[in-house]
Amino acid sequence: MDPEATLEEARPRIAACEDTAALKEAERDYVGKKGAISAMLAEIPKLDPADRKAHGQKANALKQAILELVQARQAALDARDLDAARRADDFDPTLPPPVAQRGSLHPITQVTRELEDLFVSMGYEVLDGPEVELDHYNFEALNITKDHPARDSQDTFYCDETGTLVLRTHTSPVQVRAMEGRTPPFRVIAPGRVFRQETTDASHDHTFYQMEGLVVGKDVSVAHLIGAMKTLLRGIFGRDLDVRLRPGHFPFVEPGFELDARCPFCDDGCSVCKKTTWIELLPCGLVHPNVLRAGGVDPEEWSGFAFGLGLSRLVMLRHNIDDVRHLLDGDVRFLEQF
Repeated sequence: MDPEATLEEARPRIAACEDTAALKEAERDYVGKKGAISAMLAEIPKLDPADRKAHGQKANALKQAILELVQARQAALDARDLDAARRADDFDPTLPPPVAQRGSLHPITQVTRELEDLFVSMGYEVLDGPEVELDHYNFEALNITKDHPARDSQDTFYCDETGTLVLRTHTSPVQVRAMEGRTPPFRVIAPGRVFRQETTDASHDHTFYQMEGLVVGKDVSVAHLIGAMKTLLRGIFGRDLDVRLRPGHFPFVEPGFELDARCPFCDDGCSVCKKTTWIELLPCGLVHPNVLRAGGVDPEEWSGFAFGLGLSRLVMLRHNIDDVRHLLDGDVRFLEQF
């Protein structure tokens, strides 16, 4: 196949194209998978080794030349169509352009940013961590050994056959990384996406959002924890709420608690609080000495508290959303309400 002859053949054909469809067809005939240039490249293995390089260079040069012809003709067609539109009787150059439709922040993003601003005002640092996490940080360093029953309830997605890499099941691994990279005292929060292998329904999903909080300092007590949580609830709901602590077992805190808040939506019980007037809000507690050691912090000198807040659940509470799957469906009809 002669590249020069092919180019000379292509010039008038491309120049004669009167619309984009004809131009696309001509482009396919020359540079498509079954076009002339592909046939030219298919000849290379049949040539003498000394001639292959030159033949390939000619094919590439021909392809580039044809693409330039196509681009030039497309620009000419676009200019012609624009000029025709301007000459139309109904064209008014003084009309304003269409207003671009603006989107909005996802409700989870809105709540996350509000909480970040709140905690930053309290002296906390906002951290991030990997979503594909090492088993060491996701379990071992959090006092969850390989035979610990808590692993069964985590429903973990493993990323390799050895079980070394996992999709993090909570944002708690960030607290260990925070202790490794900082000298106490410090306060940090870590919002982010987490994953669990669960059957999806109205209240469960395989992907959801949490916020981990960690404070490490001298003589940190449960009283400090309660004070921080009350400030958190005041920022979320705009008013003070009564809270209560119930005993809860979590390997990475000792003692551990379930923190409940008085229902902000009712006085005598409603569907949100299941007629109890209390909402189960978040697990929390004083950081376990083993977790402090895993992060390089001496538990004899320092103590701390940690909490895990379900951002997806918080968004559902705030906006009275009855199905967690709406938050990840990407349905514009749902999202544009926010």
